[in-house]
Amino acid sequence: MTLYYSLVFCLLVFEMVIFIGLIVPLPFTIKRKLFTFISESPIVAKLQYGMKITFIFILILFIDSVNRVYRVQLEVTNFSKENMGAAALGTDRMEVQARKFYSQRNMYLCGFTLFLSLILNRTYTMILEVLRLEDKVKTLEAGNAGEIGRLKKELDAKNRDIETLKKQCEGLTREYHSLGDKVAGKSDDDAKKDL
Repeated sequence: MTLYYSLVFCLLVFEMVIFIGLIVPLPFTIKRKLFTFISESPIVAKLQYGMKITFIFILILFIDSVNRVYRVQLEVTNFSKENMGAAALGTDRMEVQARKFYSQRNMYLCGFTLFLSLILNRTYTMILEVLRLEDKVKTLEAGNAGEIGRLKKELDAKNRDIETLKKQCEGLTREYHSLGDKVAGKSDDDAKKDL
């Protein structure tokens, strides 16, 4: 394996270790401190910038390895067609198959490294969002517990006031109707006296 593919392999192993570190269950306070350090540290920001540049080079290696796999596959196909009738030499066939294996290995190595970097980025973003939401829930639960109790008491007081107003309204309505009946009764008596 050449030096740059060895470095890609080391990066893949490093990404796997980071991914395992991200998904290991930790207490909330430790995880929050860790992610706060990661998101606010200037050293980590520079490291992330360098990793983005590195992934551009790995993408170039990936495209090159896909191209090599395609060329070697064409070579294997041509080699098979040329040697249909004759027995193929073992060393030539093994050399072509070895090149096919190495080019496929390099393609898979670069592809998995790029894929894992995307997964790591998304996992990191999701964990930060979960931590932010957990902080928000904790502040709402702690800060609003007293406020919720106060609002419930106010609601009960308003409900009692509404019930009192309903009873007063019913009494006033009854009084209005009785006064209306009395006035209507007096009007009828006055009309009879006039006749």
